[in-house]
Amino acid sequence: MAGEKAFPVSWEEFHRDARALAWRLAGAGPFSAIVCITRGGLVPAAIVSRELEIRIIETVCVASYLDYKNQGDTSVLKGIAADITKAGGEGGAGILIIDDLVDTGRTASTVRAMLPKAHFATVYAKPMGRPLVDTFITEVSQDTWIYFPWDMGYQFQPPIAKGAVG
Repeated sequence: MAGEKAFPVSWEEFHRDARALAWRLAGAGPFSAIVCITRGGLVPAAIVSRELEIRIIETVCVASYLDYKNQGDTSVLKGIAADITKAGGEGGAGILIIDDLVDTGRTASTVRAMLPKAHFATVYAKPMGRPLVDTFITEVSQDTWIYFPWDMGYQFQPPIAKGAVG
């Protein structure tokens, strides 16, 4: 998109940032389980669960992107198992929700409504969605597109001086 800023993230950078998220979360628990928002929350949830020794990981599947850049209506493709919501107590207290990014907040709002008292954590946050999360590592501007390592392949990048956008 015109005027969009690119923010490519390597596997090493993402791993470092997800571990930093675990460090921040270590004092916020204890957590009985993680609910990760697929698909982006799977990788940081794996890292955080290892670092905090949380063995119970559940997924919630919410679709909001029509293609890789355009959002549509949110729809829940798979909800959260009842035994997980019960384990967290009233409103999901003691549950940790993990995602890679909060962008506009649409997906976060949908999941937050399911577990209103859960602790919501993302690796990256944009201003529109930031009020919906309790913990994050890096804030980027709303007009920044984060290129996650699982979405990228290796290819030549022209120099910025030659007019390269990303």
